[in-house]
Amino acid sequence: MNIGIGVYAKKSREAVELYCDAFGLELGYHVLNEDGNYFHSELLKDGEPFLAVAEANDKDLPNGMDLSYVNPVELGYTVESRDEFERVFQMLRQDGRVVLDPCELPWSPLATIVMDKFGVRWYITLPQHRPED
Repeated sequence: MNIGIGVYAKKSREAVELYCDAFGLELGYHVLNEDGNYFHSELLKDGEPFLAVAEANDKDLPNGMDLSYVNPVELGYTVESRDEFERVFQMLRQDGRVVLDPCELPWSPLATIVMDKFGVRWYITLPQHRPED
């Protein structure tokens, strides 16, 4: 089981620079928005995932994805199988809200974002991959 932390920040490029400097991180795999900020960025500590940062901006996000500025942090959970994905997704969505419908992303064969009934945002994904450069 892996728990990951994702942060949505205005001026995500500046946030990435600050976090890299503050915590001794390096920028790993990333996808830029047209404006040069991050659609997705992975920050690594000693080659291991430490933090993901994305631009806090509702426009141009896939599948009607919207961002809550009340709580800019989400927890990530990597499942082992599609069956586990479906089980976890169904449990978390009960009395909660689906923020991102289950879909394929450039770095994941299947992912979703759910705000559970307690207001906690969860990013659920199958094991992630990197597209070839």
